[in-house]
Amino acid sequence: MTNPYENGAGSQDENPEIHPAGNISSILFACNINAVRSAMAEALIKHRFPGQIFTDSCGVAPGDQDGFAIAVMQELDLDLTQHQPKGFADLDCEFYDVIISFSPEAHAQAQELTRNIDCETLYWPVDNLAGLQGSREERLRAYRAVRDDIIEKLAAYLPDNGNADT
Repeated sequence: MTNPYENGAGSQDENPEIHPAGNISSILFACNINAVRSAMAEALIKHRFPGQIFTDSCGVAPGDQDGFAIAVMQELDLDLTQHQPKGFADLDCEFYDVIISFSPEAHAQAQELTRNIDCETLYWPVDNLAGLQGSREERLRAYRAVRDDIIEKLAAYLPDNGNADT
């Protein structure tokens, strides 16, 4: 498997708004339907930090699995076929160190959820692929671009300090 966190995937300079995290032990990723962006981010962190960072994901209104997301993650040997999209109300955990949202709607819900608890909320704009049209290859290119954008942002936020299994 190629290493998606190596410099070829992007650098922190391309994401100047993202600063390296401190000590993070739990992350929730959120987007609109929990089938593409947040699901990809969850899988990437679970692969990169196995047993080190508790990671979950959810959507504002959970949808169905997305075959294109499954396909582009399989290119990195990451399996999304077992991922079942869920919403904020379906979460097993009530506390996270940080909630990272990929859509304005998810960010608003994350802020509401954390109004009375000590949890950082971050908004990372990532393209929404809902309603995407085009040939299969054009759509796969768009999904790869989203996957790679998330990889770049995660690499900037959680830089390899020698402890990660990359």
